[in-house]
Amino acid sequence: MKKERKIIRAKWDSNRVRALRDHLNLTQSEMAEQLGTRQQTISEWEQGLYKPRGASSTLLTIVAERANFKYEPNVKA
Repeated sequence: MKKERKIIRAKWDSNRVRALRDHLNLTQSEMAEQLGTRQQTISEWEQGLYKPRGASSTLLTIVAERANFKYEPNVKA
């Protein structure tokens, strides 16, 4: 019988994306370059026009954990 693993994912909203970027001391352009996306995408996340999802959300979570960025993760089974 396989054990179920809980996947911990952060909810990435506009405030949390901006707080992570500030924590990393990066401009929108620098963060976009590091994540392999466009500056406009970072701007849209921070304005709340869109939310990171899929691979972008996972990547932000990994970056946040490695940078010791404190956030409240959402736990899903």
